[in-house]
Amino acid sequence: MYRFAEVLCHVDESSALMEFKRSFRINTTDRRCVYPKVHSWSLDGSGDCCSWDGVKCDEVTGRVIALDLSSNCLSGTMSPNTTLFRLVHVESLNLAFNSFNFSSIPYGFGNLSKLQYLNLSSSDFSGSLPSSMGNLSHLTELYLDGNNLQGQIPVSFANLAQLSVLLLSYNNLSGDSLEWMVNLTKLTSLSISGNRLSGGFPSSFENLKQLTILDLSHNDLYGDILGALRNLKNLIVLYLNSLSLNGILNINDLFTLKNLKVLDLSNNNISFTKSFINATTLKLTNLKLDSCNLTEFPQFIGYSNELRELSLQHNRIQGIIPRLTWNNSKESLLYIDLSNNLLSGFEENQTHLPLPNLNYLDISSNLLETTLPTPPPLVMLYNISNNFLSGEVPTSICEVRSLTVLDLSNNALNGTLPPCLGSIGPLILLNLARNKFDGMIPHGYPNGCALRMIDLRENQLSGNVPRSLGNCGMLEYLNLGDNQINDTFPFWLSELTYLKVIGLRSNNFHGPIESSLSKFNFTSLHILDISNNNFNGEFPSNLLKSCHAMKIMVGQDKLAYLDIFEFLPNVSFNISMNSSHTYAMKLMNKGTKREYAKIPDVLMAIDLSNNKFEGFIPKLIGDLESLRMLNLSNNLLNGGIPSSLANLAVLEALDLSRNNLVGEIPQQLARLTFLSFFDVSHNRLSGPIPHGMQFDTFGSSSFVMNNGLCGSPFLNKCTNGENAPPPPSYFKVDNEEECLFNLDGRIVLVVAGVGFLVGVVIENLIIDEKSVWFLCCSKKMAKGWKKVRKALANKKICN
Repeated sequence: MYRFAEVLCHVDESSALMEFKRSFRINTTDRRCVYPKVHSWSLDGSGDCCSWDGVKCDEVTGRVIALDLSSNCLSGTMSPNTTLFRLVHVESLNLAFNSFNFSSIPYGFGNLSKLQYLNLSSSDFSGSLPSSMGNLSHLTELYLDGNNLQGQIPVSFANLAQLSVLLLSYNNLSGDSLEWMVNLTKLTSLSISGNRLSGGFPSSFENLKQLTILDLSHNDLYGDILGALRNLKNLIVLYLNSLSLNGILNINDLFTLKNLKVLDLSNNNISFTKSFINATTLKLTNLKLDSCNLTEFPQFIGYSNELRELSLQHNRIQGIIPRLTWNNSKESLLYIDLSNNLLSGFEENQTHLPLPNLNYLDISSNLLETTLPTPPPLVMLYNISNNFLSGEVPTSICEVRSLTVLDLSNNALNGTLPPCLGSIGPLILLNLARNKFDGMIPHGYPNGCALRMIDLRENQLSGNVPRSLGNCGMLEYLNLGDNQINDTFPFWLSELTYLKVIGLRSNNFHGPIESSLSKFNFTSLHILDISNNNFNGEFPSNLLKSCHAMKIMVGQDKLAYLDIFEFLPNVSFNISMNSSHTYAMKLMNKGTKREYAKIPDVLMAIDLSNNKFEGFIPKLIGDLESLRMLNLSNNLLNGGIPSSLANLAVLEALDLSRNNLVGEIPQQLARLTFLSFFDVSHNRLSGPIPHGMQFDTFGSSSFVMNNGLCGSPFLNKCTNGENAPPPPSYFKVDNEEECLFNLDGRIVLVVAGVGFLVGVVIENLIIDEKSVWFLCCSKKMAKGWKKVRKALANKKICN
């Protein structure tokens, strides 16, 4: 059989491609980068560009007819005279997902007259759309979405009569006319979402009868959009969310769209007519009416027998949940979200929901007054938090073997918790906070426990912390605060290497944390709150020393949140949902209890307040450079305030009040420019109060009950001048902690080399401070009078 001789790439085109390659650098760190195909390009050997990755040639002529460099790691500015435009025979060109440094789309694209496919999606183009694109009369698919294009859409786009796909979404395009679309009668998919397009919706849209997918969302369009679309019988997907629609929509226009499956009208101020004309069964599979200001369930929902996803969250729907919600779609429904409404119960007090295939059920933040509805057998996410549920949690809940997220928080549920709760295999989030549960925390957490978040705060739980929680190796968040737990510190939590939040506040924890055998490794810890307990003994220095994440500067190790859909791999939702579950907790911040509905990524906090810790505040606390909140108040701490606290450059709140601290407030703390709350009241501090920066904003309440302090905001002036820096005030003793003594500015030490005078001074000090001084400094004195005289000369006197 006769065969054509092999045709090689033309020299002018291989040269043009090589010049195009050399005009950009390869950035493999770009998250859009998959593989740099141009690495294989070379003029060595035959230089046949038809064999290069991403290049396709005509088998007869050898001309380049297709170039696919999508996700190719290209980075640089697209030149208006790029050699790419020499490929005049190209029919398909894909440059999507590169970085062209927000350069303008060159006019020359309009000269590639044979183009049928052009994809410039998410490639960092900016500027206005060139009108020359209207010259591409053969173009059938045009993708320009995800850039930063501005200005109006050129009227020349009306010339693109062969277009079947046009994506202009998520740019910054403006204008108040869509008339240029009227001639694009072959369009099957059109998306102009996420722009600043405005004006009324043209009735001439009815010419686009081939449309199957239409996305107009996130613009400022208004008018009778459903009426204008009522004749588009082929529509399957329709996104009209976040427009400027208001008033009553004629539901009969919806019934004319016989093939419509996906409808999103969220974030509009609408309602629907109640009278149906020739209402027939809808084919809707996905319906989203979030934040539409609805006050009742739209009746047309009951006319669909294929619904898979129903979302009506953030409306004002009142009363009971009618059966029509799932009337004809019991078998098909996979997803229901009715959260943030005013719903009070179920029709006929039904608490067994006949939804055998449901995976996702969220009825949180309503007014439900009933017992806990039985979760459907295949549900993965069950959220009925923030209601008025009462009664106990039945043990049958453990029979839902697919349960991944269980949130019953903020209700009035009571009784003991089912012991089997910890053994639900796929459970990753358990939130039972703010109820009236009592008894023991379930103890049965098996090996391989998948839990990442446990929130049991603000109940009446007692007993101890289950040791089997150590089997939950992925645990990130544990909050047992505000209960009646009676236990020692669960040191074994240190084995959980992903643990970021520990909340044990306001329980009956007791005993010391530090011991000679203490070994901690809280590598990932962001927040430690053990306040309002009965812990005692030495300050837990070793525990804090192990908090390595707190030593990393802010932004390098963020506190992650659970993406619910990450753990629901078998469910595919076409409607975009925001279903990350945030970590919440209550913390003492800046003197008041503050509820964090979502803990900020950068929040690093330690609260050891209201315990009985003793000893010095260690200098090593200055290593925790990303701390934003530190509360050590209401303990029995003594010694001085370490100057190393000045290393905590992002610290916002520091509370050391109600301890036995002595010495001066380190002048270096004035460098903490983010510090907005500072309290050292009710100690035994002395000397000048630092001034400047944030310290000039603190009132006298931050310093009261320290008789030796002087300077602003107090009226008593410091004898050595308010603006003078404080003298050195400590020296190291054998345990390397600070040992401070305040002289109150009353004793002037003069070392004249006369032993008698030194003796007199020492005698006076001993009399003034009694035997405390002698006990602290006797070891130093025993090493020789020379060292003592040197210490006295520098005023480094122990307390």
